[in-house]
Amino acid sequence: MMDKLWYLSRISIFEALPEEDLKELDQMAPMTHFNALPKGTLIQTPDTYRDGLFFIKEGKLRLYKINAEGKQFTVGILGKGNMFGEIDTFSFGTKGIYIETMEETLICSVLKEHFENFLAKRPQLAMRFLTELSSMLRDRDEMLEKLALGDVRERILHLLLKLSEKFGVEDEGLVKIDLALTHQEVANMIGATREAVTVILNELMKEGMIRTGRKTISIHQRKVKACLEFGCKE
Repeated sequence: MMDKLWYLSRISIFEALPEEDLKELDQMAPMTHFNALPKGTLIQTPDTYRDGLFFIKEGKLRLYKINAEGKQFTVGILGKGNMFGEIDTFSFGTKGIYIETMEETLICSVLKEHFENFLAKRPQLAMRFLTELSSMLRDRDEMLEKLALGDVRERILHLLLKLSEKFGVEDEGLVKIDLALTHQEVANMIGATREAVTVILNELMKEGMIRTGRKTISIHQRKVKACLEFGCKE
């Protein structure tokens, strides 16, 4: 049996909560899944969303939309400590999208009635929720703008930069994205073909902006930022 209280204490938005508050939340937060969800599990579609808030305890989720041509466009990547869902007080804008696990993932949920009562007694926590919500919506809008306006190269660079900022670890002067990524998965995230992604990733390697390994990508953040800001097309 998992120690839910231990997991809750590691979720970033609850770090400042005293132990008695964590225990109260633990009692009203049934585990959505006692076993880890495998990579590639579709946990929500636009037609199957449920009211409530969901917290990622371990793993990563991809939030995406599908256009009229059937191409997927990623609108957000959520990791440990992030949340998604809809209640009357808060909407994370996840109602009409697909949500899929990017790796083995653990999630817990809280019924909206229980959580709203819990939150009403803790205004400081409510403010942290607003901050989290604003950040998530800002990231989503920026991602959608880049996907709508950028060419495939710009979309790839923007995606890799965002992933490195959120899931990056130092890697010999570069920043390694702590997430297994195949060329097809990158293509799915930006609405491109695998062939186009492979060509551009090879170009970026030759230019010294990225380094790839087996399902891994490390980027030179300074070069990528400069490329996106000032242009770097041959």
